[in-house]
Amino acid sequence: MISLDHIKYVYFLGIGGIGMSALARYFLAHQKGVAGYDRNSSDLSRSLALASCEITYEDDPKTIPNVFADKKKVLVVYTPAIPNTNKLLSYFQTEGYSLCKRSEILGAITRDMQCLAVAGTHGKTTISSLLAYILSDNKVDCTAFLGGVATNFESNLRIGSEDIAVVEADEFDRSFLRLSPNWAVISSMDADHLDIYGTAEHLEESFQMFSEQVKGGEVIAKEGLKISSKYTYALDSYTADFSATGIHVRSGSYCFDLRHPEGICRQVITGLPGIHNVENALAAFAMAYFQKVPVSGILESIRSFSGVKRRFEYHVKTPQKVYIDDYAHHPKEIQVAIRSVRDLFPKRKLTVIFQPHLFTRTRDFMEDFARELSLADQVILLDIYPARELPISGVNSAVLLGKITCQDKVLCSKSEIPDALPETDVLMTLGAGDIDTLIEPIKIHLSS
Repeated sequence: MISLDHIKYVYFLGIGGIGMSALARYFLAHQKGVAGYDRNSSDLSRSLALASCEITYEDDPKTIPNVFADKKKVLVVYTPAIPNTNKLLSYFQTEGYSLCKRSEILGAITRDMQCLAVAGTHGKTTISSLLAYILSDNKVDCTAFLGGVATNFESNLRIGSEDIAVVEADEFDRSFLRLSPNWAVISSMDADHLDIYGTAEHLEESFQMFSEQVKGGEVIAKEGLKISSKYTYALDSYTADFSATGIHVRSGSYCFDLRHPEGICRQVITGLPGIHNVENALAAFAMAYFQKVPVSGILESIRSFSGVKRRFEYHVKTPQKVYIDDYAHHPKEIQVAIRSVRDLFPKRKLTVIFQPHLFTRTRDFMEDFARELSLADQVILLDIYPARELPISGVNSAVLLGKITCQDKVLCSKSEIPDALPETDVLMTLGAGDIDTLIEPIKIHLSS
């Protein structure tokens, strides 16, 4: 069992990652010396540098600050995305430092807290961010570790009480099995990360193992999932414990009736765009309900929640032009994003710019990606973002483009955007790689 009591300094390998940067902020807030390495500069790493965190983008042990020489007081945290060839990782291993994965540290921090964990292949960032906002907005103090930058907090971390933790439980690399949740939401178990799990069945087994770790509370799962849970939620259901019915769009927002174990809340409005966010709001409502937050308070917080950056985020919204950016990188997420646009902006031309994320994911879901992208009126496809992977023969964006059936489609390089953008009513950028670096240039282009 990891003890953090003697730790004075923490070094992060991959400090710019969304989960790692939240931990770095946590340790900074607890007066620890923090430094780290990342391959590239990002908004997250730059903001950490402004908070007195020493960051290097050079894979060289000589860049390690001198105060990290005392191994007994130093903890090194790394992500699975750091390759074994990394020189800094090799140095810390060879020199006998204490090394832990991010998931182990998150588990150690939250072990003695009331841990409210949100898991699922989709939706977990929005649900956990909304849950943390509902609790804090209703005077239930909590600490929250989030997988995205929640607009209401302007951060991926909320520092609060050490009694309650809201945690995004990541299935990648089986990280969520390091947690000891008291309550858990499971939103989805679609096949993903098959480079880790091999098969969808093994992924589902891991979620079942996660659910069995819940102690003291219960599991709340989306209705229909093959998982053991006491409570369920779903859209348009009369059998789930929590459901949204009569869903319709009113003045650009989704409006619905919310059924819960004690009654019905009529004409609930969520401030978040997208039909998927009605479902996410249900999940957060259910968890907050069982934490004894008043129903009226939960509903008001759902309405005032501002969302998460890169989750169906509007950047331009005028009568003439709409530009939305979303983190969608799985076929199911693309399907939901496009469906939401069709609901909100019917009969308007939709152009999608998509950057595939990972060669393995593109290989495993090639047909599914092609089918869902074909729902757009126009598709601009970027090269595959490799992240931690090496290229796979025969797996590339040109092959994917050939399978897309909409007539208006093109392969494009990032450097050609935004100059190559056509006239369109609604534009979406989708992907989990570095496509977000195009947001500002596109906004400027659309405003000119």
